[in-house]
Amino acid sequence: MEKKEDPNCNSAEVDNNNTPKDEIHELLQTLEQQTNWDGRPLVKYDGFWLTVLSFRSILSTQKYFKAKDSDVILTSFPKSGTTWLKALTFSIVNRNVYTIDQNPLLTCNPHTLVPSLEHHLYSLQENPNLQHIPSPRIFSTHMPLSILHDSIRDPECKIIYICRSPLDVFISSRHFWLENKIGKDAVPLELDEAFDRFCQGIHSSGPFWDHMLGYWNAHLKNPEKVLFLKYEDLKQDITFYIKKIAEFMGYPFTEEEEKQGLIDEIAKLCSFENLKNLEVNKNGDIRGVLKNSSFFRKGKVGDWTNYLTPDMAERIKKIMESKFGGCGLIFKI
Repeated sequence: MEKKEDPNCNSAEVDNNNTPKDEIHELLQTLEQQTNWDGRPLVKYDGFWLTVLSFRSILSTQKYFKAKDSDVILTSFPKSGTTWLKALTFSIVNRNVYTIDQNPLLTCNPHTLVPSLEHHLYSLQENPNLQHIPSPRIFSTHMPLSILHDSIRDPECKIIYICRSPLDVFISSRHFWLENKIGKDAVPLELDEAFDRFCQGIHSSGPFWDHMLGYWNAHLKNPEKVLFLKYEDLKQDITFYIKKIAEFMGYPFTEEEEKQGLIDEIAKLCSFENLKNLEVNKNGDIRGVLKNSSFFRKGKVGDWTNYLTPDMAERIKKIMESKFGGCGLIFKI
């Protein structure tokens, strides 16, 4: 395994965006627009609602990013277990580079170690130079499959998608954005109205159902390329899924590693409770915008029951049955 330099928590280069603003502005005028439940403006592009704030960086990612065959792209709908997946994949790939007690996760937030394409790299620069990053490169994105650059969909690079019950996704998203208060002028909707907007599919990266189905169908078509995970399954048997993720990425655990308890050590290191209690995740922020602590609220399955009514749950259940009927994708509510 290739030796890597210790990551720097503040290593990202900042540069002025060079995308012609007039072109973006003109394109926005041709697209349907709405307001997200958290008050942020949305634009409908290629069938999905994207925040206007991230629209330019999404277009830059779509235009310039070129995947390598050895890349691993972590994909998810927002608030579906992305932070956990980043910690796990980073630790699995780098287990022969760093011992558990020297893992950079102890001093860096997972989102710093595994950067987002559209919310980090391509928001800092229109066309950043990523060639210096050692293989395997691990990136993340919330972009729907249809919007990804062709180089991600076509070659040998791996895609890992993690999804979560839409009810927990909605509640987690609501708490996350209310805590971070993205957009000074954004006025969040009340819970009932926000939930109605969510059910209509009008929300960042939505519709939720289409986002998930795109990756599910890609997984069914080529499971060697796309690994489809459920947050709830990982909570139930993390040891099994750590092994599954490692094998999928091409870094299977040896019999000796398993006997030494390395899988259990990684599971403990990356557990919600451990990451939440690390000093780096109690304080600080990401690029002065997102609080590190906001990525570690509860992490519980079924937390939605503390906020939503049975009628709301039934509405989501009917939508899921309608959208997922016959495709084999099932969520328990």
